Amino acid sequence: MAVKAQTKDTLLLADPTMFYEDGQYYVYGTGSNRGFPVYQSADMVNWQAGVGKAEGGLALAMGDSYGTNKFWAPQVFKNKGKYYMAYAANEYVAIAEADSPLGPFKQKTIKAISGPVHQIDPYIFKDTDGKLYLYFVRLQKGNRIFVAPLKDDLSDIDTAAAKECVNSSLPWENTANSRWPVCEGPTVVKHGNLYYLLYSSNDYQNIDYAIGYATATSPMGPWTKNPTNPIIDRNLVGFNGTGHGDVFTGKDGQLYYVMHTHNSNIKVQRRKTAVIKLNFTKTKPTTLVADKDSFRFLTIDK
Repeated sequence: MAVKAQTKDTLLLADPTMFYEDGQYYVYGTGSNRGFPVYQSADMVNWQAGVGKAEGGLALAMGDSYGTNKFWAPQVFKNKGKYYMAYAANEYVAIAEADSPLGPFKQKTIKAISGPVHQIDPYIFKDTDGKLYLYFVRLQKGNRIFVAPLKDDLSDIDTAAAKECVNSSLPWENTANSRWPVCEGPTVVKHGNLYYLLYSSNDYQNIDYAIGYATATSPMGPWTKNPTNPIIDRNLVGFNGTGHGDVFTGKDGQLYYVMHTHNSNIKVQRRKTAVIKLNFTKTKPTTLVADKDSFRFLTIDK
């Protein structure tokens, strides 16, 4: 009897984030109207689906935490033995907790993070001194990235101390000349004495959706944009709509960026999940560059 050849499907998670611990990778993203899917892998090649411990195999399920729709852009973060998921729902930011990267992520008190306007795309950053910061996007005269100190128990931010980091003001960041310029998907990594804030510009439906970064000597800024932005775009990898992801370090010690692209050159949805290697140059000034030859989509057996 002939053995049927095994085929692969591309993972279809938008706004993806990757979490690595104890030899296991976990990837989460925008992909369900009832919460957040999670896939698990030991090698970043072979992925298991439906492993989440919340209802329906999700990592976070609607009803266990804040939100009834628009479940977008999760990030999983570990602090003091607990796992936290920062995410957007109903166009507000919330943070839930769990005892495992697989969930179930829940809130004891169901509530959103404080803020004067709609807020999305959260990213928790822990500095080397132990202080916590929340980067997020405020929807005000465009999508604008802000930062605020995060309370030690991750229950809320210091709204009075919130500062704007970056917005889309350069030609490559708004190729459609939109009256609502988009700057979103913040991710922060520290290298040496500098903080690198990666962000995505242009509307996600635009083929020119792309990734740049800015640097600062403090988590609160001020931020200076890299003059050679964007560092990841359709010209580099050959696929439209590259953006909105997360930086992580693999078991090999290599820095990676997980992101999404458009489904094809003629269709945006559902967006595909991909990874690419990132490196800091040894030349001065140190810059962050993407290795175009390492770009690949994440796949799962059919």
